[in-house]
Amino acid sequence: MPLHFVEYGPAGAPTIVFLHGGGGAGWMWRPQVEALKEEYHLLVPDLPEQGESTDAGSFTMAGAAAQVADLIRSRGTGGRAHVVGLSEGAQVGLQLLASEPSVVDHAVLSSAIVRALPGGGLTSEGALRWAYRSTIAPFRNVAWWIRLNMRSAAGVPDEYYEDFANSFRTLSESGFADLMLANQRFRLPAGLEQATAPTLAVVGAHEYAAMKGSAADIAAALPNARAVQVHHPRKRSLAQEHNWNLVEPGLFTETVRAWVRDEPLPRELEDLSVPTR
Repeated sequence: MPLHFVEYGPAGAPTIVFLHGGGGAGWMWRPQVEALKEEYHLLVPDLPEQGESTDAGSFTMAGAAAQVADLIRSRGTGGRAHVVGLSEGAQVGLQLLASEPSVVDHAVLSSAIVRALPGGGLTSEGALRWAYRSTIAPFRNVAWWIRLNMRSAAGVPDEYYEDFANSFRTLSESGFADLMLANQRFRLPAGLEQATAPTLAVVGAHEYAAMKGSAADIAAALPNARAVQVHHPRKRSLAQEHNWNLVEPGLFTETVRAWVRDEPLPRELEDLSVPTR
């Protein structure tokens, strides 16, 4: 089945596709939709096994990228789009650049991890299914637990509680395992050298070293890319820096607008300088 998506903005305007983070859905882009829907044609899909796309097949990076490419070809202006991805959505965007570069005009990829995180994480399907049964399934209707995860683990503002809670409640055990495995095992995909779309790899100034290194790796692998880090106007937690499109929506939107227009980036962004390995 194709991806569920919502469409906004004037037909014929340049298209922007927004790809949400793991376990979320298109609601995560509400601030950007409100800010950009008068000037751009927007496509906001729910990725496989999430949101309204629970019948769109199992989540894999290659599969999700292929489905997004189909959406761009069928609904994007001229069969192309600017692609904006956050976290797991940024990984899908990177895979899209490798496997379907002709559909991408510009790309903004925020916190796309392509290195192993500290500690290695839960990397077996069995361990991930156990984690779901012990930390998600028993608490699907426990408001305080959902709110605690929303604030501490995800850094999502309180105004999105109902959306976050719905995503938390509807994520299945198999979906959780598929998303986490794909996220933790993802590395730089083959074929990036053929992607010429201007690409901005973004990371929070205080995110993990592996996340910063990933941004540097992405910029080094692509022929027309830049890696930057964001210095937020106010002190933010690690989770808030990760989901900064909701925490600093104006800054995120201005970053996207500037990049797709080939204009100078906001002053809060500076070039990232870290060893590639």
